[in-house]
Amino acid sequence: MATASIASNTELSRVIAASIRRSSNKPLATQQPTGRCMFNRLSDRFPHLSVRATRNSSMSKENSRKSGDGAGGGLTYKDAGVDIDAGSELVRRIAKMAPGIGGFGGLFPLGDSYLVAGTDGVGTKLKLAFETGIHETIGIDLVAMSVNDIVTSGAKPLFFLDYYATSRLDVDLAEKVIKGIVDGCQQSDCTLLGGETAEMPDFYAEGEYDLSGFAVGIVKKKESVIDGKNIAAGDVLVGLPSSGVHSNGFSLVRRVLAQSGLSLNDQLPGGSLTLGEALMAPTFIYVKQVLDLISKGGVKGIAHITGGGFTDNIPRVFPKGLGALIYKDSWKVPTLFKWIQEAGKIEDAEMSRTFNMGIGMVVVMTEEASRRILEEGQHQAYRIGEVVHGEGSELQLKYHMFKRVRACGDERYRD
Repeated sequence: MATASIASNTELSRVIAASIRRSSNKPLATQQPTGRCMFNRLSDRFPHLSVRATRNSSMSKENSRKSGDGAGGGLTYKDAGVDIDAGSELVRRIAKMAPGIGGFGGLFPLGDSYLVAGTDGVGTKLKLAFETGIHETIGIDLVAMSVNDIVTSGAKPLFFLDYYATSRLDVDLAEKVIKGIVDGCQQSDCTLLGGETAEMPDFYAEGEYDLSGFAVGIVKKKESVIDGKNIAAGDVLVGLPSSGVHSNGFSLVRRVLAQSGLSLNDQLPGGSLTLGEALMAPTFIYVKQVLDLISKGGVKGIAHITGGGFTDNIPRVFPKGLGALIYKDSWKVPTLFKWIQEAGKIEDAEMSRTFNMGIGMVVVMTEEASRRILEEGQHQAYRIGEVVHGEGSELQLKYHMFKRVRACGDERYRD
């Protein structure tokens, strides 16, 4: 696929993304601070570098029923056709055949460095692209989902390849999509090395297409690799804001739309965007931001909040016996997520396991490093929690079911 001659036209994507970001609150200077679920099964091939993925939430079914507004009758991701537990079970079975699987990216040794690879798609967000006619930004989503995964290891993306498949090739439409891919690569400071365009008659509906891609990056073995193995109780969780729903949970979003009877052309409550525009905001690319944070020191682990939301992704970077204590209301949940929850009567625990809730990346760092980052104010970020000892060897994510206590001026929630 030719790439050099394709100019990147991203005005629409920037307008949408900027609009979403403007609706988010700013960092707290005084605070101390898709429908899809992709089940990552990349192997780092080195058990001591493996980021463990334990699908174990402290939110029991009983607590889940009590925590939400739906009184047990709200929509779930499984209702929309996506079974996170089934995906987790598949990962466990594959791990028996390929030990080391479970990280956000797969590590391959190359001299004194590791090549880090990740692959992904954009799921049923494509359905909304077909319905809204917004195709200029979906390529950004495609790049983002892979490069945001590999940067969690501290890797700088080197190159990206894409796969575009359709029943009948519409050159103008394909060009719009690829322009977005080019823009995503530029935002990631990596090269679109090539790709595959497949015409498959009768395989896809007329006017529809499918996308996937993969990225490869590089990181030094000793000096720069982020593997989470040194994370300890008392380390701080710093959240980086998302630009919206990103590219996960759209099967549930579409079910909510169908059930509520609302249109993608309806105005989002309290904003200037339509629902379609807000939902199609491209996934934020964190590469430059995260690499800059790593360069300042003190970063121990990084979690990309994708399929599985907070509940499944944050514990993936912890050693055994540790969990996450999240400070409730430590960031402003964007209006879009509140609308999804209210329209679908979705319970709190289900929202936390399906969506990013306004935080697209969680960086685990030392107390000193977090204080420095938040005081500098160079990056929009929030102190959203801390690392705590879990019960035995189980990892827990404690989110909504906390009692309120006061500590160091912060309002925290503990069980």
